Amino acid sequence: MMFFAFGNLIYICILLVNAIAILSEDRFLARVGWSNSVSDPGFGGSNDASIKSKLINLMTSVRTLMRIPLIGINTVIIVYELALG
Repeated sequence: MMFFAFGNLIYICILLVNAIAILSEDRFLARVGWSNSVSDPGFGGSNDASIKSKLINLMTSVRTLMRIPLIGINTVIIVYELALG
């Protein structure tokens, strides 16, 4: 029974990462004030950055790094669901 909950947790995580990855910075995030247009002054940024700026950087990183792996992960999940339902 615990395995089924773990599988649902994986699906939820993949869906959340997909949702972050498809957010358009120009169409949606800039309109609500979550754009990454202001660059950090240094290579690591400052340690006193707000939670909002950390979330913006996280979304930018997910869109940059997870785009190609998500294609493979989504393909595997689709094939699994089609084969085993």
